[in-house]
Amino acid sequence: MHVVIMGCGRVGTSLAKSLERLDHQVSVIDKDAQAFRRLGSEFHGQQVVGNGFDRQVLVEAGIERAGAFAAVSSGDNSNIISARVARETFGVQHVVARIYDHKRAEVYERLGIPTVATVPWTTDRFLRMLLPDGGAAAWRDPSGSVAVIHLPVHEDWVGRPISELQEATGCRVAFIMRFGTGVLPDPGSMVQADDMIYVAALSGTITEVTAAAAQAPEESH
Repeated sequence: MHVVIMGCGRVGTSLAKSLERLDHQVSVIDKDAQAFRRLGSEFHGQQVVGNGFDRQVLVEAGIERAGAFAAVSSGDNSNIISARVARETFGVQHVVARIYDHKRAEVYERLGIPTVATVPWTTDRFLRMLLPDGGAAAWRDPSGSVAVIHLPVHEDWVGRPISELQEATGCRVAFIMRFGTGVLPDPGSMVQADDMIYVAALSGTITEVTAAAAQAPEESH
């Protein structure tokens, strides 16, 4: 697949090299020609100087045959504009934009542009490494408001209704990994031994949700 990347900073450079190692054709766009030094002599993809939202620059980079486009420059506005041009003007199927302002990411998602809100994503990566037993988000919505987390529960929850766990913690059970298979619970589902329970919760309530689930059912009311 041919992939066009706008931005040759650290993220763009790493992405370009990784894609090339996977035998994809890669074009990198950056308005600063000196930025391409990061790619090194081993990079064989195309290097295009210019703005990633300029149609002629995109055409030069091969956007018309591209199957994917990533906007990872340091500017939110440049990223979203170029991503929209790639999607709406050239019909690129897979488009993603990096966004620093996570509050704006939700708006861009509504425009049909998948985004990576940098701060919440990076925070969650650190938390998963620091807190391997739970508490870090496995998924977070673009605005950073809602997170899906793996929720360890007190052993006394086994045999109790999922609905009771939801009421006690204030979260919603999204799915359960049971014997290696994902299960969508219904209102009558019960917690079983060795369940890995994933719940959706508001970001600001994760500490309270985790603490409530760690208590025995009688203690959590």
